[in-house]
Amino acid sequence: MKKIHLIAAARPNFMKIAPLYHELVKRPGLTPEIVHTGQHYDLNMSDVFFRDFNLPAPHIHLGVGSGSHAEQTGNVMIAYEKILIREKPDLVVVVGDVNSTVAATLAAVKLGIRTAHLEAGLRSFDRTMPEEINRIVTDSIADHLWTPSPDGDQNLLNEGVSKDRITRVGNIMIDSLEMLRSTIESMDVPKKLNRKKGTYGLITLHRPSNVDNPEILERLCRVLKEVSGKLPLIFPVHPRTSDRLLKTGHMAILENNNAITLTTPLGYTEFMNLVMGSRLLITDSGGVQEETTYLGIPCLTLRANTERPVTVAEGTNRLCTPDTLSEMVDLALSGNFSKQNPPDLWDGRTAARVADCIIKVVSSE
Repeated sequence: MKKIHLIAAARPNFMKIAPLYHELVKRPGLTPEIVHTGQHYDLNMSDVFFRDFNLPAPHIHLGVGSGSHAEQTGNVMIAYEKILIREKPDLVVVVGDVNSTVAATLAAVKLGIRTAHLEAGLRSFDRTMPEEINRIVTDSIADHLWTPSPDGDQNLLNEGVSKDRITRVGNIMIDSLEMLRSTIESMDVPKKLNRKKGTYGLITLHRPSNVDNPEILERLCRVLKEVSGKLPLIFPVHPRTSDRLLKTGHMAILENNNAITLTTPLGYTEFMNLVMGSRLLITDSGGVQEETTYLGIPCLTLRANTERPVTVAEGTNRLCTPDTLSEMVDLALSGNFSKQNPPDLWDGRTAARVADCIIKVVSSE
């Protein structure tokens, strides 16, 4: 049996490994094991994803916890190196762009253990983003690079990566959505929040560029209050954002407003039910840009750049700032966002293609 380690650390990672785990279990000769680094550990932000996606408890839990970028990266390397020496997996699969992604890759590569990066090649070209550094480093040292879209292939080729290391497999996040679509569609989360489907906007905010500067955060809160006059809003508040809102006193701008509903973070199925019932998304997240493009829902991304440009070029995503957000909401509500077919290979079959790749890799010893 070939042992495959699937590294998970943060909320989006669990969604990406879930369809792959279930696909690998079905393949003879492969034993997938989930390695939870513990980088993000909050019941609503972590454990709930194992329940939603019918995943077993992690086979290995590193228990790293929070800390600075250096502390998280170093602690994951130290803890995972010991596991690698003991377990000797045949392949380590990392996903996304969190600190654990680059840390696990470094630890494995230095021990001569083969590695693969799922969701490789994404670039924002903004090196002030820690995630961009993680993406660049991981892709430069991983053995196999599995990309979601043509821009990922081209970015890697531009960086001098040889073609034989690159395979376009599609978007694993779409597999996650399709895997749970029937469960998602059976819910009515808006009703629980006293909203009707198709009558509200949905917000997610957590990036330092938006929530760490008190002035920017205040500006955003005031714009969201303005937008709520055009369209009621539902805002599941990320723990990081909640902390900043409370410390700055800006939570008061959003509270006591009948047009803004604040909630705690939601599980994947509950959140996606809200997405599917929304008129538009206001976000600074990565994954939701892809899901809205697939679903044909307008997405306003409060960032200067995106590592997923295909969602702008071929999808319903538009970059904006606090100053342009209200105007962009007007455009979205007027129907001036084009709906196109999803990008190539965003079809819910990425996990099967990745599993095929894995079989080739572990059979080539």
